[in-house]
Amino acid sequence: MLRRGKGIEVKTKGEIEAMRASGLVVARALAAVTERARPGVSTAELDSVAESVIREAGAVPSFKGYHGFPGSICASVNEKVVHGIPSEQEVLADGDLISVDCGAILDGWHGDSAVTIPVGSVSARDRALSAATERAMWAGIDQMVAGNRLTDISHAVESAARAAASSDGTDYGIIAEYGGHGIGTRMHMEPFLPNLGRPGKGPKLREGMALAVEPMLTLGPPDTEELDDEWTVVTLDGSRAAHWEHTVAVTADGPWVLTAF
Repeated sequence: MLRRGKGIEVKTKGEIEAMRASGLVVARALAAVTERARPGVSTAELDSVAESVIREAGAVPSFKGYHGFPGSICASVNEKVVHGIPSEQEVLADGDLISVDCGAILDGWHGDSAVTIPVGSVSARDRALSAATERAMWAGIDQMVAGNRLTDISHAVESAARAAASSDGTDYGIIAEYGGHGIGTRMHMEPFLPNLGRPGKGPKLREGMALAVEPMLTLGPPDTEELDDEWTVVTLDGSRAAHWEHTVAVTADGPWVLTAF
């Protein structure tokens, strides 16, 4: 039976295990996309790869048809932050940085994850951006412990991003308008999980809660705009962005990353 914990759906152990099954489908899809992403490949081809893996597992792509979104993945290249629409006309080139967001529904349960992939020979600065974003994600995941507050995750993400900025000598922008979210019987559920903020605020985390932790960093200011397609979000100044995400459950043994092998 599902319960509500101050706006966050609480699952039984069996339901979390069902989410793990959907999470592994997402992990396999992203692994296949990562292997395929190289110069000369279109983002539509990457979309086809992901959809094939998802459907072969008996699952359904979460994104396809979601509020009218046409793809099974979001493919966001370079200055695109999130929600990039896959296209035959968008062909990857050497030096591109692409974030791929992917979701799957298996037996009614959702998994959601994103990776940033270097295409060919990517600059050291772009690689550092992606690494900083991934470290910020893991810092947030580490705070998904029963008894912590929601914004303990947010604060950890922000602190890790600022520490990376200091060590890398780059003033990374932290995207505030987009962030993590509750997940389970629907892909996007309460609460919204900001990627920055003061600790100790919001609902207390309990065993059985699941959240998608997903920081987005930029190489310039964090200001963004949505394109005319009403989906694709880009940096306002054209600087590159990175995006990492995992679906994570709070368990008695600590955080369980449901979308990682």
